Amino acid sequence: MILKDPRTRHRRLGVVAAATGLLAALLTAVPAAATPDPGDGTAASGKEVSQSTEAQVRSAIADGEIPGQDEIVHSDNIEHLANIPKDALPGTNSDLAFQGRYAFAGNYDGFRIFDISNPKAPKTVAQVLCPGSQNDISVSGNLLFLSTDSSRSDSSCNSTTQPVTEKSSWEGMKVFDISDKTNPKYVAAVETACGSHTHTLVPERKNVYIYVSSYSPNAAYPDCQPPHDGISVIKVPRNAPEKAAVVGFPVLFPGEGPDGGGNPGAPTNPGVSKTTGCHDITVLPSKDLAAGACMGDGILFSIADPEHPKVIDQVQDNVNFAFWHSATFNQKANKVVFTDELGGGGAATCNATVGPNRGADGIYDIVGKGDKRKLVFRSYFKIPRHQADTENCVAHNGSLIPVKGKDIMVQAWYQGGVSVWEFTDSSQPKEIGYFERGPLTTDTLKVGGSWSAYYYNGYIYSNDITKGFDVLKLSDRRTDPAKWVRLKELNTQTQPDYFD
Repeated sequence: MILKDPRTRHRRLGVVAAATGLLAALLTAVPAAATPDPGDGTAASGKEVSQSTEAQVRSAIADGEIPGQDEIVHSDNIEHLANIPKDALPGTNSDLAFQGRYAFAGNYDGFRIFDISNPKAPKTVAQVLCPGSQNDISVSGNLLFLSTDSSRSDSSCNSTTQPVTEKSSWEGMKVFDISDKTNPKYVAAVETACGSHTHTLVPERKNVYIYVSSYSPNAAYPDCQPPHDGISVIKVPRNAPEKAAVVGFPVLFPGEGPDGGGNPGAPTNPGVSKTTGCHDITVLPSKDLAAGACMGDGILFSIADPEHPKVIDQVQDNVNFAFWHSATFNQKANKVVFTDELGGGGAATCNATVGPNRGADGIYDIVGKGDKRKLVFRSYFKIPRHQADTENCVAHNGSLIPVKGKDIMVQAWYQGGVSVWEFTDSSQPKEIGYFERGPLTTDTLKVGGSWSAYYYNGYIYSNDITKGFDVLKLSDRRTDPAKWVRLKELNTQTQPDYFD
């Protein structure tokens, strides 16, 4: 179904916002169900909604104001080419990375490798069982990296859940050799303070540096003690990845007190997360720049010395941002898009009650030069299509679509689907395309939808939490020039210089 005009969906929805706070490839075997702790507040089970909300959702579907349950809708300029359902890994699908003709898809139970040489018919190359949320994933050369942000009995891929209060518990980074895509080999593990919720690569010729983002320390956690006001830096020698090790913990939020100099959160700033680390960092190696989305703060910093990053500017939005989640530079490095993950990814926030400025993107211009550069707020962007109160929906992971002279990106919005939008004018962003499914259910709020949506070598790839791996084709005169830009590798948190 194609919806040409989503404006009618503003009229009725959103009366009540739901409250939610193998070491070797698996070719035939189906793994036992794993129970990693949710990393972004997602959960497999649904949360019941009120009878009035259920009735409202059913009525909106009947009236055509929102898609039917699981029904696919999209704008005229987007075509749905393929969907590959989950297979041997039943857990939550998470992030994506790309290299050559391969896509690498994270899952809370491990990761899956697809051959995408024919985007209309991706083929599974390997499925690797290695439980541990979130299994945030990236690749560089012959190495693949996975983040573990749930307390495990040990660092192996056979580990089980174990209380974080036990000193023997393990969380951190795992490294695989993927020189043979059909048979990835686990080669190294590095424990990091508070685990690894996400990570970001700063690749060099001989070494790969990893910026490990983690947060929420507690005095009762032996390996996650407050203050936790920085990031772990891991150095991985390409020729000897087994020697990977933490080489530093730069403090990004220096200050007095037990929590450093980040946002204090409530009660000073009600509804805002206290900064106790970073959620995600995006680096722009060609400019020696990085942007950090750090719970209650957004930061801009220099990575000229990758082992000793230096903060240039720090901003807060204590009116509309609840949780600074991720960041994306534009190609000229004079703008940053920060996302606010209101509700932790598990709430229905794309409705009239929440409004257009919360759970949205914040667009900031970078003004000035050198160490005097500042982040200056310009506007918010949120998808213009209201979602049902049984659909978790909020700004999530996206990437640039490389068009010279334009600032366009594609972005995942969980059950809000995939949005293509332009922010060339920082003050007047606009959506130019979309793809989404109708609600998973009409009687419960069950977490699902697109976790990550990225543009790679002419196509959009989305990892849907429950539905699997989607391939979309975007045909639009505004974005068609991007089809000529070809990359050998893409980790979206390590932004390339697309036109170098």
